[in-house]
Amino acid sequence: MTYVENLWLFFLLLTGIIAVPGMDMVFVLANTLAGGRRAGLAATFGMMAGGACHTLFGAFAVAGLTRLIPAVSGPMLILGSAYMIWIGVSLARSSIVIGSVDSGAARSSGRVFIQAVVTCLLNPKAWLFILAVYPQFLKPAFGPLWPQTLAMGLMTVLVQLAVYGGLALAAARGRDAIVSKPTLTIWTGRVAGVVLVAIAAYMFLRGWNEL
Repeated sequence: MTYVENLWLFFLLLTGIIAVPGMDMVFVLANTLAGGRRAGLAATFGMMAGGACHTLFGAFAVAGLTRLIPAVSGPMLILGSAYMIWIGVSLARSSIVIGSVDSGAARSSGRVFIQAVVTCLLNPKAWLFILAVYPQFLKPAFGPLWPQTLAMGLMTVLVQLAVYGGLALAAARGRDAIVSKPTLTIWTGRVAGVVLVAIAAYMFLRGWNEL
């Protein structure tokens, strides 16, 4: 597999995860409904900052494991892929809906930003995603880890900007446009689940071949 193909796989997997409605997405939606476009974008930028922190953590974790325990590469691929397959199957069978959100009182953009960073960093699914996925895509065979980390980090924040920022702008135009269409989020989750299963199954085979 070439480095470009490796990045494309990561991009598809990352987009599927971020596009699935969850705690981060609901936080952005709730703040947009409460404080308008400015609050929604502040929440989006906070999620992007949290995503950058996750990327750094993933890079340090992979670098440490690569230098200290190189023999675990294959087993890590298998365990991480199995975890992602389980998530994908769960998503494909689910009916995720963004329900009504209490708008509450508007807050300052700075406060929304900080709370978004904390929300992103405390999301356990994000940490599990980093531990399961990053070892599969950060490879010494592709050269130094820092440029690979930079590329994956840029992908992460740009996808977050596109998904969460797009949601914030759409929600600012009208609450009913999102909340009243549960079918859209249901099928988003199911399609993302199928994509996750397909990519994770491929990564599982790669890990098996490395044993």
